[in-house]
Amino acid sequence: MPELVFFSGTMDCGKSTLALQIEHNRSARGLQGMIFTRDDRAGAGKLSSRLGLVTDAVEAADGFDFYAYLVAHLSKGGRCDYVIADEAQFLAPEQIDQLARVVDDLELDVFAFGITTDFRSKLFPGSQRLVELADRVEVLQVEALCWCGARATHNARTIGGQMVVEGAQVVVGDVNQSQDEIGYEVLCRRHHRRRMTSASARAAALSPDVLPVAAP
Repeated sequence: MPELVFFSGTMDCGKSTLALQIEHNRSARGLQGMIFTRDDRAGAGKLSSRLGLVTDAVEAADGFDFYAYLVAHLSKGGRCDYVIADEAQFLAPEQIDQLARVVDDLELDVFAFGITTDFRSKLFPGSQRLVELADRVEVLQVEALCWCGARATHNARTIGGQMVVEGAQVVVGDVNQSQDEIGYEVLCRRHHRRRMTSASARAAALSPDVLPVAAP
């Protein structure tokens, strides 16, 4: 039976890499998939991995109708054996409903990949709808790590290396940005709650207030 599967995890845990691996494995067996993405770091109409892999995709902007697009594609004699939707957290709930309809009415497997929560630890609307509708939710087993070495469970937005907790839910950025740019960092729950990024932790370690005092 076809399924709607949601592969979730923090940033830097290999979601897009797995999406590209699924595409490779299935295409190697003669299957043809349709790849969709939204606001990928490599630009519009691209699905990219931090390992350097990239492929073309259909950009699913605001108002894009997955079901109508696939029906039109199939009606014109096109082929589609499965669907991959990357950056699914950015999709609207009604677009997730359309993906579920693709599974139920068109009988195609849909593999969606996305972050579950935003920089405030709040569910993205698209991810919330996927959790509600998916036949399976798979948490990726490749663990991203916090700067302290613990398993990273939260995504933090940073400006100048400092964690921020206000602003628009969707601001495109990436890990390893320069300190003058909006960036993101994955943290464990403890350090996300304390708003302690790797930069602020280094600053604290260098502070004279926390250095050992030499004996007179």
